[in-house]
Amino acid sequence: MAFHAVGMGRAFLPMHIPVLLAGIYGGWKSGLVVGAVTPILSGVLTGMPPLVPPTAFAMMVELPVYGVLVALFYKQMRIHPALSLGLAALVGRMVYGLIGYAMFPLVGLPKVSPLYPVTTGLLASLPGVVLQVILVPLIVSRTRAEE
Repeated sequence: MAFHAVGMGRAFLPMHIPVLLAGIYGGWKSGLVVGAVTPILSGVLTGMPPLVPPTAFAMMVELPVYGVLVALFYKQMRIHPALSLGLAALVGRMVYGLIGYAMFPLVGLPKVSPLYPVTTGLLASLPGVVLQVILVPLIVSRTRAEE
């Protein structure tokens, strides 16, 4: 809530960290549920992401991708947590781009390039990506996620 209160939610991506940790610690089902519920819960409690335009709904698809994939990469394929979350984030960003490209015009918003989230959008959220790449593996190494 603090990040959104000062307008830094898009830069630091505070919702992503619990979703990534849910996937790593609870598996793909937890990553899926936490990823789907978090944007709506945050939207209702803080107003961010906004429900109108439908950013929260697009994130209800994007964030579960992170949670599911990080679980599969880390728990099933035994890929290092930093690389697991990087791969999950890249695919999640591509999914968000496709959603924006397909869904936004349906609600009267300008069509977003499907590459926006992995280009310009990634640059805007670089502090959050760096935070995730540092914080999530650090938490995992300190707590030793069940393997």
